Amino acid sequence: MRHPDDHPQPPSASPGSPASPASGAFAPGAQTRDDRLLSALLTTAFVVLLAGALLRYVLKHGDSDRLPWIVGLSVVLAVVQVAGQARPGSRRAGRVRLAVVVACWVVVVLLAPSFAWCAVPLIHTALRLLPTCSAVALVTALATLVVLAELRLADGFDPNHLLLPPVVAALATGVFVYLTREATRRQHLIDDLVRTRRELAATERREGTLAERQRLSREIHDSLAQGLSSQNMLLQAADRQWDTDPQAARTHLRTAASIAAHGLTEARRLVHDLAPADLAEGAGLAQALATLAARESRDGLTVRFHAEGPDTHLPDQAASALLRTAQGALANIREHSGARTAALTLTCLDDTVALDVADDGRGFPAPSPDAPRDPLGDPDPLRGHGLPAIRARLRQLGGTLAVESTPGEGAVLTATIPLTPATPPAP
Repeated sequence: MRHPDDHPQPPSASPGSPASPASGAFAPGAQTRDDRLLSALLTTAFVVLLAGALLRYVLKHGDSDRLPWIVGLSVVLAVVQVAGQARPGSRRAGRVRLAVVVACWVVVVLLAPSFAWCAVPLIHTALRLLPTCSAVALVTALATLVVLAELRLADGFDPNHLLLPPVVAALATGVFVYLTREATRRQHLIDDLVRTRRELAATERREGTLAERQRLSREIHDSLAQGLSSQNMLLQAADRQWDTDPQAARTHLRTAASIAAHGLTEARRLVHDLAPADLAEGAGLAQALATLAARESRDGLTVRFHAEGPDTHLPDQAASALLRTAQGALANIREHSGARTAALTLTCLDDTVALDVADDGRGFPAPSPDAPRDPLGDPDPLRGHGLPAIRARLRQLGGTLAVESTPGEGAVLTATIPLTPATPPAP
């Protein structure tokens, strides 16, 4: 029996934003807030279209013997759809509900073609629940059934009845597939960014570990290693003079013991916070340098200290670097130069602090172009870590190191650190 129902206007299709790739764009068990909002919108649209079609049928065909079946199927459709919205469940449960809804809808459309446009929300639901190929096949079947229903309702041939449902279905499918693929591309980009950030963080950790190892190497060289070297020299001298000059040997032993005690203090301080012991005791750089000069004035070497300029409070890093510079320079003077006197001069200006370490030792010639270079690219006239370690420490603070020497006329080492923010030169 054919019913002369008026043609309801199709609602506009509004594709939902996908949550995952198109091969299964929606996982009911892992819905986001946007997924839940879109599901609620689709359920509401389906129930509204269903209620509108049922009301139209009741008003126009209230005396039809099909009415009880149509009302019953409409109630089943509404209950199943709302229940699926209230309790999403698993993907399989969602597909089972979709199958039940589609089956009931097909029966209702065969009984009353005016229910055809309830297919629009079903199209979106199918695209979100099913793999792309299965979803496209189901959408094609739904669009075909809508076309047949429209043709049954039409009094004559109308091309819109033949073209409008496939166009709406194709538009919804195309937009949805595009959005899912775009979401997949963006997810891949996000994954790449996350992976890159992790790799960068790992690289920075490795570089930080390497830098810390290098810093510890310099700290140990400028504190413990220099003291151990001095102790070794003193103990060797004491061993040579033990029989011939016991008094001098005992003097060497006492000096070595004093150096060992200071080295122990340095080691404990190094473990605690890697700050020079003289500075850690609360003294300023000038007092620490004066203490260092007094302590190193022994075994034929006299060390003097002089400060110029105002008594400026220096940053901890700058003070520590200059004190370590003085320690390393004096250790090199004692071991290599044969000097009898050395001088430490601290000069504080408004924007710069400089430390000069001069001696009257044998000096050394300027290095040749083929001379070995330290890791920073500067010729190293002395062996060991001395000048390379000093240069590296100063460059970290934007400072510089200059060494002047002539054979037979001693040497002058000048360390300069800016007191204003500076960018350390590139290595």
